[in-house]
Amino acid sequence: MPSHVFADHAAAQPPERGTVDALISQTRRLRGEVDAVRRDAVAEAGRGDLEGRWQRALCDLAVHQLNDLDDHLAQLRDGPPRAGGEPAVPAATEDADPHHGSLLSRVGSAEWNLLTDEASWSGELYHILGHDPAAPPLSLDELPSLVHAEDQPRLTTMVTDCLIDGKPIDGEFRIKRSDGRLRQVHMMGEPVLAPDGSTASMWAVVRDVSELRRSQRVLRESRDSLQRRHDVAQTEHRLAVELQEAVLPPWRDSLRFPHGGPGRLDLAAHYLPSSTSSLIGGDWYDAMELPDGTALLSVGDLTGHGVSVTSDMAMLLGALRGMAVAGAAPGQLMGWLNQLLDATVQPALGSAVCCRYDPATHLLTWAQAGHPTPLLFRDGTGRALTPPHGVLLGATSGATYEQTEEQLRPGDLLLLHTDGLVPRHDRVTATGLLLSLASRLTEARTAQDCVRTIVEEFDVAPREDDACLLVVRI
Repeated sequence: MPSHVFADHAAAQPPERGTVDALISQTRRLRGEVDAVRRDAVAEAGRGDLEGRWQRALCDLAVHQLNDLDDHLAQLRDGPPRAGGEPAVPAATEDADPHHGSLLSRVGSAEWNLLTDEASWSGELYHILGHDPAAPPLSLDELPSLVHAEDQPRLTTMVTDCLIDGKPIDGEFRIKRSDGRLRQVHMMGEPVLAPDGSTASMWAVVRDVSELRRSQRVLRESRDSLQRRHDVAQTEHRLAVELQEAVLPPWRDSLRFPHGGPGRLDLAAHYLPSSTSSLIGGDWYDAMELPDGTALLSVGDLTGHGVSVTSDMAMLLGALRGMAVAGAAPGQLMGWLNQLLDATVQPALGSAVCCRYDPATHLLTWAQAGHPTPLLFRDGTGRALTPPHGVLLGATSGATYEQTEEQLRPGDLLLLHTDGLVPRHDRVTATGLLLSLASRLTEARTAQDCVRTIVEEFDVAPREDDACLLVVRI
């Protein structure tokens, strides 16, 4: 019976060398370009960045597959090796760089003759399976002895289905080489039928896919890590938004005091999220009526972003409200907030302005902790209030904070805001730009109109940080 044409049998002439050489040159050029991208990805992944590791894994897989294609084209150009001959790739390359000349691209072949009980292996197959080239090839009954115990039933099923039912072989299993290393191989094969229709032999092509599967596994793990990080970030963002919305009063309407409070105060506020980060920051604004009939007005900002910063902001704002209800003056409030922030498990820095307004006398008493100064607009002009001394919250233990007073008049407009309200400008420049709106703000009918004017003016450029503002009309 004529032998079946398979990888070890040169039954056909190889294709034109020039055509295959051109394909090899294109493959190698592309491999070099991908390899350069991979080196850049490796440099990025050195920082421990998950996205960089994912890029590196993708490039590793692409380089593996291009190496595979290169070696296969070379085999196609040179023609198949003789059965039992020397392997096309020297044994010295076995432990070389896994991206160049590894077992990844080796393909071996075999045929088992069921009529004569003869087996024929290519040199590559000996090398892939780690079998002694001087020893005779293993029969189909002996082949499972090289296979990992857990995978032996899979190989037995594939061979049985092929010999009895004529099904093609297409599956993977692990083999344990004589040097103790475990490798993953992919086998493809078919039965060879005799003239009477019975199975005369079985041929197979075996490929070592260990490095390819390793690269795919690394890619999958890095992709899963990215997905987990994305899911965690989404969850944190949702929690931070819900916490912020639960703590900060609504800004879409003028803020009203629950008991009719200082009836001549018209208030409106607005929160502006960062346009460069999906994480919520620690900015806050607040206004509330106190038991003695005065009003507490405050804005502040904690450094950082994320749910932990938002929860710290909620804790700080809750403490501020509680201490203000207890009768603490603004300077004392700042000192206690500083102690509270300094004593947290994860110390942070923050800035704040705290004001107490007496509607009976129109007197504003206020203190600040490293924060932008409130702006006062009156009769079409504006100015920054002279700030009392106060360092950042959490910067030093035992800090003391001065407080000062400002006499307000009916019709005055007070603007409290956090850093970043005017994007990409320092505090001095931002203050100047805000004061330039004096005529428009003093002509506005309501505090909400003032907020709308400021947002329309400064919410155009990309905002690198969160910001908020509180407008108070006397």
